[in-house]
Amino acid sequence: MDSKTVLGFDFGTKSIGIAIGQSLTASARPLVSIKAEDGIPRWEQIGKLITEWKPDFIIVGLPLNMDGTEQELTKRAKKFGNRIRGRFDINVEFQDERLTTADAKARLFDMGGYKALTKGQVDAMSAVLITESYFENQYQ
Repeated sequence: MDSKTVLGFDFGTKSIGIAIGQSLTASARPLVSIKAEDGIPRWEQIGKLITEWKPDFIIVGLPLNMDGTEQELTKRAKKFGNRIRGRFDINVEFQDERLTTADAKARLFDMGGYKALTKGQVDAMSAVLITESYFENQYQ
């Protein structure tokens, strides 16, 4: 199987966490969190990351309700992914992200206690978990 590089996004209205992942190792690491204004990022920041990392595709987390139904944020995350696809002409996949924020906080706490729990780090770690769960679902 070819190794693919992906950028994973944890969409939020105030902050968007971003991770870089590799399909060969099915792993990811946190890159950065960027600020958003009511869900709208500075697109040039995303453009720079795409230019720098040259991902084969993008993964955007879908915040679903626990019963799997969509919520307002789900629609906004889909719109965000579709805008990336349109602006940068790159394939976008969506991944169920239920529980990733809690998992991210637990993982960061294990790594560094409460000091590690800045909002930006939680968002970027959530993007890692979204990316890794995508790989798990693809390569089971």
